[in-house]
Amino acid sequence: MAENVADNVLVMENITKVYPNGFVANKNVNFSVRKGEIHALVGENGAGKSTLMKVLFGIETPDSGRILLNGKEVQIHNPSSAIKYGIGMVHQHFMLAPSLTVAENMVMGIEPKNMFLFDFAKAVQMTEDVAKKYNFDIDPKAHVKDLPVGQKQKVEILKALMRGAQILILDEPTAVLTPQETTELFVQLKELKKQGHTIIFISHKLREIKEICDRITILRDGRSVGEADVKELSEQDISNSMVGRNVVLDIQKTEAHPAENILSVRELSAVNKFGKTILNNVSFDVRRGEIFGIAGVEGNGQSELAEILTGLRPYFNGSVKIKGVEIQNLSIRKIRELKTSHVPEDRMTFGIAGDVSIKENLISDRFYKKEYNHSGLQKAKMINEEADRNIKEYLVKCDGREQPIRMLSGGNIQKVVVAREFSSNPDFILVDQPTRGIDVGATEFVRKQIVKLRDQGSAIVLISADLNEVMELSDSLIVMYEGEIVAYFPDTKNITEKEMGEYMLGIKKMSPEEIGDVIHEK
Repeated sequence: MAENVADNVLVMENITKVYPNGFVANKNVNFSVRKGEIHALVGENGAGKSTLMKVLFGIETPDSGRILLNGKEVQIHNPSSAIKYGIGMVHQHFMLAPSLTVAENMVMGIEPKNMFLFDFAKAVQMTEDVAKKYNFDIDPKAHVKDLPVGQKQKVEILKALMRGAQILILDEPTAVLTPQETTELFVQLKELKKQGHTIIFISHKLREIKEICDRITILRDGRSVGEADVKELSEQDISNSMVGRNVVLDIQKTEAHPAENILSVRELSAVNKFGKTILNNVSFDVRRGEIFGIAGVEGNGQSELAEILTGLRPYFNGSVKIKGVEIQNLSIRKIRELKTSHVPEDRMTFGIAGDVSIKENLISDRFYKKEYNHSGLQKAKMINEEADRNIKEYLVKCDGREQPIRMLSGGNIQKVVVAREFSSNPDFILVDQPTRGIDVGATEFVRKQIVKLRDQGSAIVLISADLNEVMELSDSLIVMYEGEIVAYFPDTKNITEKEMGEYMLGIKKMSPEEIGDVIHEK
C-alpha cells in the first residue's frame, strides 16, 4: 500500500468482500486518494473495481477493512450516507428521468417547496447557481430526453456537486462520448480539480487515463497490485499489469479482399412509436470478407438499424436482403438460418439467459437442429464436448460448463456471447458495441476474433461508440447522424478522430454523390 501521506483525503484499508456464493471480489484491497487529484482505478472485468466503489458508495458492505475520510474512520451504510460524507457517484448508465426537465432531475430528493408545492422556479435557480459555480453550460428547463449524451452526463455530475460531493466517482465517463465531448469533459474535470475536488476515474481507455489522470491504482483478481504516478507508466505497462501478461494494444490485420455482396440495404426508413423518423432513406452494401463500420453518437439510428438487420424490429419502407433474400417477413429464426449471427449491444438483455448454464447459453441458437438431437433427445455428450471446446477456445474464465452465466464477469459473459455467435460460421454477422465495458485483455481477444472471422469470409457490420475501435477495425465505414448516412469512407487509413467527430456531431456532411459509393452494384 502507498504511504498514507497527510494529504490523503480517502484511505480504504484491507477491504475484503466475499459474496454469499463464495466469490471473493476484494481481498485485502488498499486504495488511497489525495485531495485535489484525478485518480485512475483500472483492472480487468472481475478484478474488483466495481465492488470496491460500491463499498465506498455504500451499496455493498465489506466483510472486513475500514474507510478513512480526512484521517477519521467512517461507516458508510448506504448511498445517502456516502452523499452525507461528500462522496458522489456518476454511473455508466445514467440515473435520470428522461421525461423531466434538467432542473427537476437536479433537485430530485431535495425538492424546494413553496407552500407545500414544488417550486419549479427555485429548482431552476438552484440549477443555474451550481452550473455557474462550476462553469457548466446547461439549460435547466430542457427536457432530459432531448439532450445529447454529453449534456446528460453534465447533469449527472452537477447533481452530485449540488449535493456537496467533494469526492466524485466516475464510472466509464467517456464510453459514449464523441472526441469533442470528451475534450469538453476533461476541461471541466480539470476545473473541478482546481477547485479542490477529488475524482476517481474508472476507465478501460488507457490513452485517456494517460491524458487526464495524476495517479493510478491497478487491481487484479480482487487485489491491489500497484499504485503509481501515471506519467511513470506507459499504456503498455498499465495493460500488462492489469492482465498479468503482455497485451497487444494495436489492432493487427491484413488488407481486406471483399467479394460479393452479402447484405444489401435499400432506401430503408423507419419511425419510432411516437411517429418520429429514426432512419431516413438509408442504403448500403456489405461484402463478404469485409468489416463495415457504423459510427455515430448514440441515438442517431444505429440501434434501430441493428434491430432491423437482425429481425428484432419490423420495417415497412425500403428493402433489406441477406444473400439475396428479403427478410421483411421472416422470423428471427429464419433470418438466423440464412447463416447470420448477432452480438447485441445489451448482452444482459438480448445476449444471454442469466439464470441458466454457460452450456445452455452456448447452444441456445442451435439446440433444435437435427445434429444436436436423436429421436427427440439431445445428444448430451456432443453438446458437452462442444461447450467445453468453446469455453477453451474463447478463453472463458469459469468453473465449468454448468456454471450459471450470471456468475461470470462482464468480459467473460461477452466471451460466451461471442463464442456462440462466431462458432456458427456465419456468412453475415452484426457486432454491436463488442468491447463496451470489458477490459484490455478481453478486448484484444474479441477484436482478434472479429478479424479472424472476416478472413474466413464473413461479412461483418461493426457498430461501436469507441471511435478508435471503429476506425482501426473497420475496412470501410459510414457515419450516421439523425438517422441518415452523412459520410462514407471506403478506406479508413487516413481519417482523423477530429474529422470523424465533425460528421458525428452534424457539423459536416458529404454530398449524396460521395455517399452513393457505399452501394456496390454488380
